[in-house]
Amino acid sequence: MPLSAEQLQKAWKDFKVFKDPEARVNIIDHYSYLVKITAGRLVTSLPGGLDREDLVGSGVIGLIKSVDQFDPTRDVKFETYAIALIRGAILEMLRDEDWVPRSIREKLKALDRTMMALETKFGRPATDQEIAETMGISAQEVSELMVRMGRTNVYSLDDILGTSDGDDHVSFIELLADENTSTGGEVEGKEIRRILTKGVDHLPERERLVVALYYFEGLTFKEIGKVLGVSESRVYQLHTQAMNRLRNFMRQEGGIGVR
Repeated sequence: MPLSAEQLQKAWKDFKVFKDPEARVNIIDHYSYLVKITAGRLVTSLPGGLDREDLVGSGVIGLIKSVDQFDPTRDVKFETYAIALIRGAILEMLRDEDWVPRSIREKLKALDRTMMALETKFGRPATDQEIAETMGISAQEVSELMVRMGRTNVYSLDDILGTSDGDDHVSFIELLADENTSTGGEVEGKEIRRILTKGVDHLPERERLVVALYYFEGLTFKEIGKVLGVSESRVYQLHTQAMNRLRNFMRQEGGIGVR
C-alpha cells in the first residue's frame, strides 16, 4: 500500500538518519511501480531468451541503489533520480545479454561514424538523404537505424564517462544530482560534474532540451519527438549531436573521465 506524503517523509528520515531497515523496505515498496513503468517504456518488444521478469529484476536493483544513495535534503526529485538508475540497470543487463545482433550493431556504429564525418564536413547535421547516399542505403533504412539505435541506447552520456567498470559504475544522472558522488576520487568526481554541467549549458537549445527530457524527465525518444514536434529519428540525431559535442567539450576541458 502506497505511503502518504507524511509517512513517506518519516520513512526517509527513519532510514537516512536512524538507519531503520524497515523504513528502507517501505520506501522501496512505495516506489516499486517505477520499475514496471520504466521497463515497459524502455523495451516494447523483448529480445529472445528474456521475459518481462528479467527486466523487472534488473530494474529493482536500480531502484534499491537509488534509495540507498539518494539524499532527500538535496533539491532533486527522487522519481527522476530513480528512473535514471532503473533504466541504467536494465540497459546494463541488456548489454550483457548482447541482445542486439552483431550485424545491426555494426550498422549502428557505421551510422554513428558517418553522421560525425558528415557534420564535420558540412559544418551542420547531415540529412537522412545525405547519410543514406554516403552509406549506400535508403533514407528509410537510415531512419529505421536511428530509431533502433535510440531504443538500444548504445551511445549515451554514461558511455562518455570512463566510470562504468564493475561495481564502481557512476551514471551521468548521479554526477549531476549529487556533488558528493565519487568516481574513484572526490576531486575527480567534482571536476567531471563541473565539466559536464558546463558542457550541457553550452549545448544548442534543442539538444539541451533533449538531454533534459531524456535524462532528467525519463521520456523516451518517441515521447520527446511529440514534445518537439519532430520524428523519433530526428530526436536520435539531436541526442547523438549532443553526445558528440559533450565528448569533445570534455576532451577540450582536460579529458577527465572521457572514453
